[in-house]
Amino acid sequence: MHTTFRNTWLAIPALSLAFSSGSLWAQFAPESQKQLPPPAVNWTADQDHQNMMDQLGIKALRPGPSGNESDPNHANYDETKANPYPDLPDVLTLKNGKKVTTAEEWWKQRRPEIEHDMQEYVYGFVPKNVPKVTWTVKVLDHEVVGRIPVIAKQLVGHVDNTAYPLIDVNIDMVVVTPAMAKGPVPVLMMFGGATLPAPAQPNQDALAKINEALRELLAKSDPSLQAILDQYPAYQPIAPAATASPFGGFGAAPARPGAATAPGARPAGDPPTTQQLLADGWGYVMINPTSIQADNGAGITRGVIGLVNKGQPRHPDDWGALRAWAWGAARGLDYLETDPAVDAKHVGIEGVSRYGKAALVTEAFDQRFYMGLIGSSGEGGAKLNRRNWGEAVESLTGGEYYWMAGNFMKYGASDATFGSKNAGDIPVDSHELIALCAPRLTFVSYGVPEMGDAKWLDHQGSYMATVAAQPVYQLLGAKTLGVSNDYHTEKMPGVNVGLLDGELAWRQHDGGHTDAPNVKYFIQWADKFMGRQPPAAGGGSRGE
Repeated sequence: MHTTFRNTWLAIPALSLAFSSGSLWAQFAPESQKQLPPPAVNWTADQDHQNMMDQLGIKALRPGPSGNESDPNHANYDETKANPYPDLPDVLTLKNGKKVTTAEEWWKQRRPEIEHDMQEYVYGFVPKNVPKVTWTVKVLDHEVVGRIPVIAKQLVGHVDNTAYPLIDVNIDMVVVTPAMAKGPVPVLMMFGGATLPAPAQPNQDALAKINEALRELLAKSDPSLQAILDQYPAYQPIAPAATASPFGGFGAAPARPGAATAPGARPAGDPPTTQQLLADGWGYVMINPTSIQADNGAGITRGVIGLVNKGQPRHPDDWGALRAWAWGAARGLDYLETDPAVDAKHVGIEGVSRYGKAALVTEAFDQRFYMGLIGSSGEGGAKLNRRNWGEAVESLTGGEYYWMAGNFMKYGASDATFGSKNAGDIPVDSHELIALCAPRLTFVSYGVPEMGDAKWLDHQGSYMATVAAQPVYQLLGAKTLGVSNDYHTEKMPGVNVGLLDGELAWRQHDGGHTDAPNVKYFIQWADKFMGRQPPAAGGGSRGE
């Protein structure tokens, strides 16, 4: 009995020490017994969607309208039915009903209200514990794009995953600046594929030496190849590029999902967007959004959202993919602020379609971005949520729910513990998202349905939102479209008629689902506000 008591008494300090010091346990426990992080949830998009419905107490959602006009549930294109909730939230009225009349009241009171509600109910909050990003230049190359010598850098931004090593996020980005610039240059960051524009290739003499070495290595690695090599003495393992040109340009990026026209499409005679930027003395950045966060619901427990949540599902006010892509662009700007070739005070953000939505969200939430080119952004972008035209709120509470905060699904609910809600219940609308960009340069761009920029996008509703954002620009001393603030009655100007006199701008071009036809107008417009003059013809090397 005495022995048993003594052994138990001796064991107490040991147990106490073991359980009070996790670090000692981690240091001395066998590998098989150490605590491993839980694996990421591996759900389908439908399973993740249902989980969010369950969290919100939603029993049923209204289906989104069909884009096929022959379907019974086709989207509305009747203007007499387009405005069931005609009055928008007043962008300059506080929640307590007080009117905002000064810039100070906007910055200190009204803007924070809008920013909070946009996060709470529409796009989600970026968590405070998002890990840091470390940028590494993987390739630094001297290239030629459209006859302009450039310095091209391929970078990887590693998101610190020490807190959850099972998810690895590496942001792909390319930075291209004119090699002959006399100083830092303005830059347009674009969502899309991040590849080097024209990787430099070995010259003829260098390629001959590489091929000679390769022939020797082949023969040594497999002696039977010697007879074949002897039979073909002129064979070169690496053939010269037959179509290579010293003046090659940047190819079109892969088509974005759902795009009717490739984003690289441009009017006949217009150079590619990247060449136009470089020719005007700008630089450009390509950042790959899917390297930040997957463009699907099944990937929501991976990417940067999954990394922060340690592989677990989102909460209703967590960020969605649009906000994650915007966060990634902001981290790209962090790098640009360290690059001496870049004028970090004059960096813009661009995107088309879903990436147009992301570009607008990026500019709205990060005031370091000086300008934005917002292409064909539709619902979730510049289009009014309250408009019953084409793409609807229900379109984004269904298949594309992962773009938004989970809370956004409430406004597509037909049966829920809280009853039902619709677009008219959303505390904010897209005119307020545009207003968050004020007084910075914001160019809203669309094409025409005849060329593939579908009616679905609601061009008129996006114009109304732009008009309704004007009062904030005016309050802050910026110029606007040059039309009245009455979004109820203002109609879009004609195609190819640009409203480009103010910091808030609009132009509908005669092309399709792309903003390429508006790029030359965007550059001229932005240069005017930056006080820049285009370089001499054929130059493209002047920096400010």
